[in-house]
Amino acid sequence: MTTKPIPKPAAKPEYTVIAGRKLSKGQLAYEQERAKAAGKSLEAWITAKIKAEEAEAQKAKPKPVKKPGLISRLLDKAHKPI
Repeated sequence: MTTKPIPKPAAKPEYTVIAGRKLSKGQLAYEQERAKAAGKSLEAWITAKIKAEEAEAQKAKPKPVKKPGLISRLLDKAHKPI
């Protein structure tokens, strides 16, 4: 009888928390390059990125439902039983 070795669980990625965000090593390196290209510190870059995402989320909110027009209301009323 041969015994198979027990597989080791995959190593969990190490995260770094910056400005309330968890970043893996790869994400951290990418964001550092983006910050460097923008001429900002990493902290300032991520803070600006978060603000931009929040502003985008505000724009993406659905518009309020529009009240039906006169013709639609008259047609709905006409289809109701007496």
